Amino acid sequence: MEGPLYVTAFAVGTTLLLLVLAMLVRRGLAQDLKSGNDAQRLAAVGEVLAVFLIAGATVRDAVLEEGVVHDVIACAAYGTIGYVASALAGRLGVSLLLGSHSDAEVARGNKASGLATAGQLVASALVTSRAISGSDLHGLGLALAFFALSQATLLVFVSLFRALTTYDDAEQIHGENLAAAVSYAGVAVALAIVVARALEGEGEFEGWLVSMKGYGGVLLSLLALWPIRQLFVQTILLRGPPHARGGALDVAIAERRSAGMAALEAATYVATALAISQLA
Repeated sequence: MEGPLYVTAFAVGTTLLLLVLAMLVRRGLAQDLKSGNDAQRLAAVGEVLAVFLIAGATVRDAVLEEGVVHDVIACAAYGTIGYVASALAGRLGVSLLLGSHSDAEVARGNKASGLATAGQLVASALVTSRAISGSDLHGLGLALAFFALSQATLLVFVSLFRALTTYDDAEQIHGENLAAAVSYAGVAVALAIVVARALEGEGEFEGWLVSMKGYGGVLLSLLALWPIRQLFVQTILLRGPPHARGGALDVAIAERRSAGMAALEAATYVATALAISQLA
């Protein structure tokens, strides 16, 4: 059996394998989805979405339709390593960027923490799905090197971009500010989309110098997010005075806790990132 049905069978099988793995790695996952509080469900949804992202990318690159045994081994290896690496990097990102007590906030029902955690886990999975993928098991070492590089890039850029706000994201999120969580999740996912695009490069690996030149070139496009936030959203749409940092958008999110304004901000980030991924 070859063609679409063959690939679909691997997509279903790989997704089921990784869902089972996710429940084994994090035994409370099913319980959170079934009977947890809303914050736990939001965070768990981020974990489930990460599984689908990793599974899809794994099948796309691992299934060559040249032999069932090869395709099974490649999907199992890349899928398992990709999921575990993504989960670990995502949790590390949550701890570093949102604070080590984020899990406790989710457990007590803080929906802002649940949403921000989900956003970070999805962002990590988006990057991992491009870094750890392939069909040749000999390429796993190189894939893991790009994984480490890209995850570090994601953490650095999220930290730098959130410095544009005059409020402390982690403090606002732990204070149950859902608007701050929407904003945070939006920028994390948007940055991950561009970092993932940067990993695609120009095709085959041609050496670190060439790869880093292409990688850095795509990342430069992230500079577009600054005028999108400070000029397009804040000055044109909100009709506020121009600011290099902070401004009316920060007031709307941190003081008025406007989820609608935060959703507008997040949507423009993601839309810009998607455009960059198509054009860069």
